[in-house]
Amino acid sequence: MIRSLFSYVALQHPEHALLIQRVWDIPPKRFDKRTMTFLTSDGVDALLAAPDPKRWEGRRDKAMLALAVQTGLQVTELTSLNCDDITIGDGAAVHCEGKGRKQRTVPLDRPVQHLLRSWLNERAGHRGDPLFCTRNGRRLSRDAVAQRLSTHTATAATTRPSLLEKSIDPHVLRHSCAMALLQAGVDTTVIALWLGHAGVRSTDAYVHADMTIKEKALALTTPATARPGRYRPTDSTLVFVDSL
Repeated sequence: MIRSLFSYVALQHPEHALLIQRVWDIPPKRFDKRTMTFLTSDGVDALLAAPDPKRWEGRRDKAMLALAVQTGLQVTELTSLNCDDITIGDGAAVHCEGKGRKQRTVPLDRPVQHLLRSWLNERAGHRGDPLFCTRNGRRLSRDAVAQRLSTHTATAATTRPSLLEKSIDPHVLRHSCAMALLQAGVDTTVIALWLGHAGVRSTDAYVHADMTIKEKALALTTPATARPGRYRPTDSTLVFVDSL
């Protein structure tokens, strides 16, 4: 913003060119990038097993979370879905509207189809009714989705304590979808289309966060004479490192 302003000033007041140049020479502020949080397949399984299948809300939440993880929908896209946005059977997919009112269609796998079919039958809503709603039929809000996710994360952590080490919000489900696609060998251009990114640059962050890709690259550069597996230092080496 400041650089754009002074670019305009340079055209209007060239007599201040020296001062303007000094402003341009100020380096931009650097920000520390936070480590991307995502769930492994085991973490996803634990989360999807957390909602109580005996309760109406539990069946709703499981269908909602499974859909979010498999499609990578943003929370606003998820809460905006209507019953007629889901296609089950041949060409099974979810149709959503993302940023800039851009529409996209994401295919559904069989397990998610099964959950959604059961939920749609139980929901018994009309075509334009919200897909995920309260018992009174009102559309779930972003905060409500975040609260339900927090509740189920706490339940899942009783069997998978490592979940407590992560700050899990609805966007983490989107990250988890992208990482699952990436680790399955899906090209980043396809992942960008899947998530509704404007370009592949936004998808590059997942490549940087994926340790498995880096480990595969390391394996390719490992000498043929090296012993397989990760390096495990001896106790004496660990003592020496701790003493530094």
